[in-house]
Amino acid sequence: MKFKFEELRIWQKAMDLGEELDKVSKSFPKNEMYNLTSQMMRAIDSVALNISEGSIGQTNPEFKKFMGYSIRSLAEVVTCLHKAKRRKYIPEEEFDKQYIKCFDLTNMMTAFRKKIN
Repeated sequence: MKFKFEELRIWQKAMDLGEELDKVSKSFPKNEMYNLTSQMMRAIDSVALNISEGSIGQTNPEFKKFMGYSIRSLAEVVTCLHKAKRRKYIPEEEFDKQYIKCFDLTNMMTAFRKKIN
C-alpha cells in the first residue's frame, strides 16, 4: 500500500535531491548553519513536501497551486547554490552537478503541472 505521491517520479527525484543537498550543505562553514544551510534545506524539503501535500485530497486547481509552491522552492534552492558557489563553499563542479539536477527537476515539475487539469 502506497500514497499516490510516492509513485510520482517528481516526488522521488525531489526526495533524492534533498538527501544529496543535505550532504553538500555539510561542507558549508558552521557559521552558515542557521543561515544559508538552513535556508537551502528548508527550501529543498519544501519541494517534496508540497508535492505530497498537493496530491492528497485536493482538487486539481489546488494541486496546481502546490506544484507552483514546489517550483518556487526549487528556484530558491538554485539561488542558495549560487550563494554557496560565490562564497566558495562548493567547487564549480559540484555547483554544476546540482544546478543541472535542479534544472531538470524544474522542467519535469513544470511539465507535470501543465498536465494537471
